[in-house]
Amino acid sequence: MKDEKNIEKRAYRGEAERKIITNRINRIEGQLHGIKKMIQEDKECNDILVQLSAVQNSVKSLSNLILEGHLYTCVANDVERGNLEIVDELINLFKKFNK
Repeated sequence: MKDEKNIEKRAYRGEAERKIITNRINRIEGQLHGIKKMIQEDKECNDILVQLSAVQNSVKSLSNLILEGHLYTCVANDVERGNLEIVDELINLFKKFNK
């Protein structure tokens, strides 16, 4: 009998969801590349800070998208199966989100 705590958790995303997430990550990578180029070209600090703020917002938006999917799928499935330990996991997750 396997210990359930040692089982690797996996989220199964559909192709459409993976594509949306991948596109957002690609956009964030592009923003970061642009910031790196701005640094190398000695651009104004204000312009760089504006771009960094845009990256932060993009990452938060992506995090919220993934969190929403997690709540509707992973968390809902665990609650249906009677796994209420997921509540502790969520509390810890929200604590990390709000640092």
